[in-house]
Parts: sequence; C-alpha cells; structure tokens
Amino acid sequence: MKTAIIIPARYASTRYPGKPLVPLKGATGQEQTLIERSWRAAMSVSGVDRVVVATDDDRIKDASESFGAEVVMTSPDCANGTERCAQAHEVMGGGYDIVVNLQGDAPLTPSWFVEDLIAGLAQDKTAMVATPVLKTDADALNGFLQDRREGRVGGTTAVFDKNRHALYFSKEVIPFTSRTYQPGEETPVFHHVGVYAYRPDPLAAYPTWDTGPLETLEGLEQLRFLENGHSVLCIEVEARDRQFWELNNPEDVPRLERMMQEMGVA
Repeated sequence: MKTAIIIPARYASTRYPGKPLVPLKGATGQEQTLIERSWRAAMSVSGVDRVVVATDDDRIKDASESFGAEVVMTSPDCANGTERCAQAHEVMGGGYDIVVNLQGDAPLTPSWFVEDLIAGLAQDKTAMVATPVLKTDADALNGFLQDRREGRVGGTTAVFDKNRHALYFSKEVIPFTSRTYQPGEETPVFHHVGVYAYRPDPLAAYPTWDTGPLETLEGLEQLRFLENGHSVLCIEVEARDRQFWELNNPEDVPRLERMMQEMGVA
C-alpha cells in the first residue's frame, strides 16, 4: 500500500501571516522554522513512500528546499489544506493508496500518531477518511478553556459515536465543560489532532463540493466531509507522556518552545 505525506503550507494565513517561516527555538537553543520542524516530524514516520511540502509561495518553497524537502507548487486559490493536498496529489501523478495531510502547524506531532492513523484507515475498508483524536489531560484542557475565556482560538475538539465516527468538530470546547481540572483527573474532551488520512477518491472529490455553513462558521475543513454525508473515522491515539500543541496564534510560540525544551527536542 503506497502512502504519501503532504504538508500543505501557505504564507497568507489570516490569523498569522508568514506562520510557516516562524522560527522556533528547541532545547539546545537551535532555531528551525515551523515548516522545517513539521517536515522533520513527517520524515520520522515509518512506512511512508514520499513526503512533500505543498505551497503556493516562493518564500516557503525556497526555505523548504534549503533543508532538503521536496516541494510541489499549488494554486493560491486552494481554500484549505485538504484542497491543497488534493491538487498536490494530482500534480504528483496520483497513484497513492493513502494520502496523509500533516498540517504544517503541528511540529510536535509524534510519529506514532500518523502511523496509527495510517494503520487504522488501512484496516477499515469502509472508511474513506480518518483523523486522530487525543484524550485531553488536565493541563491541555485547562489551556483550551483559558484560550476561549481570553478570546483566542485554540485547539479543535471532537465528539464521535460509539463506532468512532465523528459527530462534530469545533473550535469551542465540546462537550461543554467550564470548570478547572486537576492534574491526573479524567476529562471528557478529545483534542482533534490536525492530521488526516484520505483514500484518493474522496480526496479528489473534496474540492468539487460546495462549502457548507458549518465549515464556514467554524473554519474547519473536515466539516465539509460531514456536511456532504461522508463519515470521518476518529482514531484514538496515545500521548505516551508526549506534549502536543499546534501553532495557531503568535501567543503559541513560547508555549511550543517551552514544550520542546521540557521534552528535549532540539
């Protein structure tokens, strides 16, 4: 089964322009851009045949090629990472059984998240799309709630049925909870990890579907699958004491750098 990881990256982010080129300082004091750290995370995943950066910006292309990444140029009209992956897969000539969208704002994504995701989609022959979910610990959930109280868009949360098929994804904390959780306490919230694995047919079809009201309101690309009647399989992954956070806002930079220092990530 041939698998490709595509890292969609655009410069003109509404919330954080130039985000892929933001430098992040690791535990040794070494700075690497967000896109380089995301590419290195993708390269650590086993069993993958090809890793590419998909962008529409020459600055990101030049930076990516400088550290050895393969780059596929895509249209600036791609509305989101899934559309960019669909176009990149076409430019690459297709032929992959599973295409992974490892978004370029999650450099701390552990390799086993992606490996478990690929294995989960491969095993479920009825599933067309899959994405990881991670049970939040107290620290992560309290961080989500603090972000929302202070008007920041933080991580995305997910709810799903007993068969692990997604019911909804939101930038609000769902299911509803507002209290502070203590270390070690069980929480009811699953963090949606911004990685997707697609079979090629639904990926190719995705850009042809209309953008629905839920995707528009939440700004979450995966809701287009749900709004068009396509199930999204949620694969629960384990943190294994690894901290995980996405870079959504400038305020997340020191948080990510602190996590890298605590985990000894160079």
